[in-house]
Amino acid sequence: MASSEQLADSLRNAERYSVINNEGVRLSFRSDGGTVIALNYVNIDRFSDRHQIEFWVTTVVRLCRQLTGSRIAPQRVTVRHFRNGTPNEQRLFLAADVQFGADADEIIFPTHFADLPIVGADNYLNAMLRQYADEALARKPKERKGIRSDVERVLPQLLPNGKATTSEVARQLGVSRRTLSRSLYTEGVTFAKILEELRAALAERYLSDRELPISEIAWLLGYKEISSFTHAFKRWTGMSPRDFRSSITPPT
Repeated sequence: MASSEQLADSLRNAERYSVINNEGVRLSFRSDGGTVIALNYVNIDRFSDRHQIEFWVTTVVRLCRQLTGSRIAPQRVTVRHFRNGTPNEQRLFLAADVQFGADADEIIFPTHFADLPIVGADNYLNAMLRQYADEALARKPKERKGIRSDVERVLPQLLPNGKATTSEVARQLGVSRRTLSRSLYTEGVTFAKILEELRAALAERYLSDRELPISEIAWLLGYKEISSFTHAFKRWTGMSPRDFRSSITPPT
């Protein structure tokens, strides 16, 4: 990134080569309506994360400033989790408010920022590093995963909107509902079983974060009423959500 010519080139290199070292969070860059840097989670539940994504936002903004040797500030920052307003430290650093509860994790700079020169640009070094990175990328083993992992990947994003259905998951994966059911059957599992097990696992993870209200956890899991979530959680664990939270994190 630091040897690229312009910020856009630097971000494109980050998008292409970050997969060599990072399996969880992928950076992507586009230039529609601004210089947009998106952070996408891969095979990781985004909704259980609040602190790491804020770390990533801070890191990427700081990195862009160091690369360009300037105090550039984003026009807008959006993240998918909820907070009651932008913390003062974030506002001072970003020089912008953060939109919480958005549809995507994105940092949006003005369009012309993509043309900003990189202070350490070195075309010779950049070409050499790209060659090494291309070779490393070519040696990277291809992931082989079943349909269940694909279903588990898309479900957390669909649960809060009440769209965690076989039809919607099939649409997201680009297959028919019948094909999805048949593929799951060959792996010895049903959609209903995956949904139940994922909800149970996510519920325990969410409850370990005492900042998340139980009402919000119920919403994240796709329940319209807290009572429905409580009933389901008791079926999974034999405990109420409040009792479970108390058992893993002593009250302060």
